[in-house]
Amino acid sequence: MIKNVLLLSTFALVLTACSCSGRYSQPEPNAGRYQQAKDSIPQRLPTMLEMTDPQPQAEPLSRGGNKPYSLFGQHYTPLVDSTSHHEIGIASWYGNKFHGHLTSNGETYNMFAMTAAHKTLPLPSYVKVTNLDNNKSAIVRVNDRGPFHRDRIIDLSYSAAHKIGMLRQGTAKVQLELLQSPAMYAQLNEPAASSCFIQVLASTDSNRLSRLQQQLQREQALPSEIQPGSGIFRLLVGPTASRQQAQQWLAQLKAGPFPDAYFFDSRQCS
Repeated sequence: MIKNVLLLSTFALVLTACSCSGRYSQPEPNAGRYQQAKDSIPQRLPTMLEMTDPQPQAEPLSRGGNKPYSLFGQHYTPLVDSTSHHEIGIASWYGNKFHGHLTSNGETYNMFAMTAAHKTLPLPSYVKVTNLDNNKSAIVRVNDRGPFHRDRIIDLSYSAAHKIGMLRQGTAKVQLELLQSPAMYAQLNEPAASSCFIQVLASTDSNRLSRLQQQLQREQALPSEIQPGSGIFRLLVGPTASRQQAQQWLAQLKAGPFPDAYFFDSRQCS
């Protein structure tokens, strides 16, 4: 009985830490699309595999999430040309409430992946995060915007937060170091500007596209992203700078469940 009470107390403490580490200091935009009113912790801890640092790699800028934007009266300009960035401040983390929903660059948020949200770093980019209280560190892939909470500089996924030992406190003082960004990618003289995408489907239902994206990754192992627009979302396969690769992907999609797939911008695929 005493053991059960202690377990419940520990769970409540962690839950409180998660709740107070929220991404927004004011009501969230599009809050109605979330099933939970407040963030919460998952029912299990991340596995060692889920806490494996991603390997920083050259990636082109995402089509979404890198334009200047304003929120709560504050204007933000993404650092798309940055090749170095160091920052010290407070980190928080986000979990169940946002799991399965779209990130700012059109991917699906997975709280068990090693990812993070930052207000201005390029999407995507890779950052080393070091907890200055215990010197534990992790590498995360930045694919989302946030946290829009006063004095917080980064929002970590559940797995990343656990790896650097900040779940119980909910926040931690951290140091950020940019490891790889699209600006570095451009310096390698790789053809990022001529990246080819294939449109699989366009819809106003982002949740439907998110399910189809997971299906693509599971059944055909194709890279993809969801591009947000004015009231419509596009599920795109890519990018690739290889015309031959693009044609192979297109044939694969047309032969499968997406016979209406086509080159999103034929000029980029020529």
